[in-house]
Amino acid sequence: VQLQASGGGLVQAGGSLRLSCAASGRIFSSYVMGWFRQAPGKEREFVAAIRWGVGNTYYGDSVKGRFTISRDNAKNTVYLQMNSLKPEDTAVYYCAVDRNGLSSWYRTYDYWGQGTKVTVSS
Repeated sequence: VQLQASGGGLVQAGGSLRLSCAASGRIFSSYVMGWFRQAPGKEREFVAAIRWGVGNTYYGDSVKGRFTISRDNAKNTVYLQMNSLKPEDTAVYYCAVDRNGLSSWYRTYDYWGQGTKVTVSS
């Protein structure tokens, strides 16, 4: 599986961005696709995940109520709609696939995209 993330950019606080992650290769219904982020000098942080088959969604505490993860099975693409952005959301955002089920721990994810940078100005 190869992942291509896109959609990052510069936005003012309170604004919105939508990230996309296009997957090539077979995505099984049991797979989980997740978004993580990493700010300079910080650990990689879980943002959101979605079960590819049934579509159940999960969020990190810092983004609940502001971010929405969704998928388009026909396009093999996962989206992250980010609203009410804050300067602390500034980071490189990565999409990833976990073949073994839901986890918020980045080390369990098997495939990673290259990252897309999001900068939120105050």
